[in-house]
Amino acid sequence: MASAFMQWARSPAAREYFFSTHFWGPVANWGLPLAALSDLANKDEEFISGTMTTALACYSIVFMRFAWRVQPRNYLLFACHATNASAQLLNDARFVRYWYMGGRDQKLKNTPNDKLAEAEAKVQETGAQVKGKVVEAVEAARKSTSK
Repeated sequence: MASAFMQWARSPAAREYFFSTHFWGPVANWGLPLAALSDLANKDEEFISGTMTTALACYSIVFMRFAWRVQPRNYLLFACHATNASAQLLNDARFVRYWYMGGRDQKLKNTPNDKLAEAEAKVQETGAQVKGKVVEAVEAARKSTSK
């Protein structure tokens, strides 16, 4: 299998493919799905643009058809746009759920309680640390005055 691939890689057909837009177009285009996947994993729903996400999903759906219909079929471009369309549609679903289906209200309702509990835990921890240092300082002062 590897030797067959290497034989093909040395052929003029491989060079023709790797120096064509059938290869470099999709490679350059992979920035869109990578950004969409990054947004899916890292971006808060509040910052998703519904208009842009929908436009990018439609763009990728149209170009998925183009990649399938062009001869020879461009599977790399098809995979790129299929990934982008999927990620953009998932981001769109997150956007709609957050802004139109109560996700924002739920988040705002839960956030103060979460923040309050987190702040309370930090105050307790800091208080214990301060108390420990005060006790150490008092003991050190007693030892130094008793000598």
